[in-house]
Amino acid sequence: MPYSKLRFIKRCAEYLTRDSIRYIPKNTRGIYTLSLKSKNLDKYEIVYVGMSRGKSAGIRSRITKHAASKRKNIDPKKAWTHFSIYEVWDNISEQEIQEIEGLLRHLYRKSALSNPLNQQRRFTKLAKTKNDAISNWE
Repeated sequence: MPYSKLRFIKRCAEYLTRDSIRYIPKNTRGIYTLSLKSKNLDKYEIVYVGMSRGKSAGIRSRITKHAASKRKNIDPKKAWTHFSIYEVWDNISEQEIQEIEGLLRHLYRKSALSNPLNQQRRFTKLAKTKNDAISNWE
């Protein structure tokens, strides 16, 4: 029996331009990022990290709404130009998708390089996890 190479991620498409939104299958579930491409380099600044559980709206719908958002597009120097999607396997629960996104946002929330549009609060469930001194870990 063949095994997948990744436990959570089924497939991904990275650094696609906005005109590729129409190719995302409806109700695709997973994590996505909106990015701003640097002018002279093959580098991208993450503007936003998001998720879609796929029940009421898939990643395609979420990114389409971001494309129409005045807040995320008001300043051309900070507006996103590209997106990446990371589709999860069908057996990944909504709670698991939320935990992956929460971890990414939690890590990113205090980054000095964080884009103002991606200001995040802490991931409450992670913050409530007991924060023992690592010297007490067994």
